[in-house]
Amino acid sequence: MRRSVGNLWMFAVWIGMAWMALVSPSLAVPAYARQTGQACVACHVSFPELTPYGRRFKLSGYTIGKRQDLPLAVMAQMGYTDVRNNKDDQGQPIVPKTDQIIGSAASLFVAGKINDHIGGWIQWTYNNLFVNSNGQTKGHSGIDNTDLRVTGSSADADSTELRWLYGLTVNNNPTLQDVWNSTPAMGFPFTLPPNGISQIATTLIDGKLAQQVAGVGGYVFWNQQVYVELSGYQAADGFFSVLRRGQLTDEPGGVKRLDGFNPYWRVAYNREWGANSLMVGTFGAIFHVYPDNTMPFTPTDRFRDIAFDAQWQNIGDPNTYTMQFTHIIESQDYRASYPATLEGTPIGVGPTPANHGDTLVTDKLKFTYYYERKYGGTLQVNRTHGSTDTGLYAPGSVTGSLNGKPDTTFFVAELDYLPIQNVRLMLQYYDFVKFNGAGSNYDGSGRNAHDNNTLFANVWVAF
Repeated sequence: MRRSVGNLWMFAVWIGMAWMALVSPSLAVPAYARQTGQACVACHVSFPELTPYGRRFKLSGYTIGKRQDLPLAVMAQMGYTDVRNNKDDQGQPIVPKTDQIIGSAASLFVAGKINDHIGGWIQWTYNNLFVNSNGQTKGHSGIDNTDLRVTGSSADADSTELRWLYGLTVNNNPTLQDVWNSTPAMGFPFTLPPNGISQIATTLIDGKLAQQVAGVGGYVFWNQQVYVELSGYQAADGFFSVLRRGQLTDEPGGVKRLDGFNPYWRVAYNREWGANSLMVGTFGAIFHVYPDNTMPFTPTDRFRDIAFDAQWQNIGDPNTYTMQFTHIIESQDYRASYPATLEGTPIGVGPTPANHGDTLVTDKLKFTYYYERKYGGTLQVNRTHGSTDTGLYAPGSVTGSLNGKPDTTFFVAELDYLPIQNVRLMLQYYDFVKFNGAGSNYDGSGRNAHDNNTLFANVWVAF
């Protein structure tokens, strides 16, 4: 405990030094702010949550403003993670490098407009806490979120009102292209503890395909009210292999490999009035996944994800309020994995299903308040529940489930301080009520859900 307190004091000193260094006049602003000439708060409530103007900027293909000769930006994060009980039943650490200050990640962005109709961004990230296939923690770099667009627009007869925004998108993370922050890729928590303990089950659309697939699609936004998109995702191979550069592809259990062209859809109704904006919508996808990513010739399992979401914002001065809700239902059809398991010759690595099909449901509800766009607080509740499957959710480790249930419920509380527009100081706390099927003794070794409670302090800097 004494060491943890000492490290937190060191972290506080580092924050102070970083802040004093960054308020100097030499500080550059992120690429899009330079391009548009706008402050970061024009597009963001707090990065990456978008304002109405930020949504229009993204749907316009990141082309508003003046093209920059050097469209670059960098981002870095340093943090401190404390897990309430980071020891397994043998007394060994569960996750590495907790209770110490560590630089977790750094990213380079190429971001901006090419011309009035083409723009986008490419992110390359160095992850200092990457865990390889041998369970070793070491530095690793690779492609991160990427979204490239070709867009157009049309106005009414007197050119006073924008009627249509339309475009094509190429990206490598389903829902990354979306402009409302109720979808997984850009949803809260915007920054996660890089060495926290993760729950056993999440839906496929909720980040499990990030930087592993290539998506191509088209969208229209009519009268700033109705948004419709249809995209398709495939394995990021061949021409699209750059979109998964740096990911494990030639080892079983590496990237998930999709068969064919997998549909993704998005429909949303948006309304803006005064300081308010409201969106209600639905999105979803059907994915056909090979059980073994090194064997793209076997039958595939099918995952159908259907989601309903909503977002409300009131962006005023000095008070800003935002709320997001997401409900995801995933139907899992193990038409390839289950028969192979019955025959005693399971395909691929990792757990195999005990059922022919399962259901997984995730609900997220988040509320945020900001004062003067500088001091912020957020509270979110997350709940995942689904079918009992003693194969997929097997006991045997701290991330296993004694009763074969994926059920996890937790709260996230976050405090934010933005001393200047491109520096964020953040403190998060995760409180687990239920973890992998139970509140107590969820893994059979006496470990309780509260043992995974996590305190996370983080400094985020971009310029």
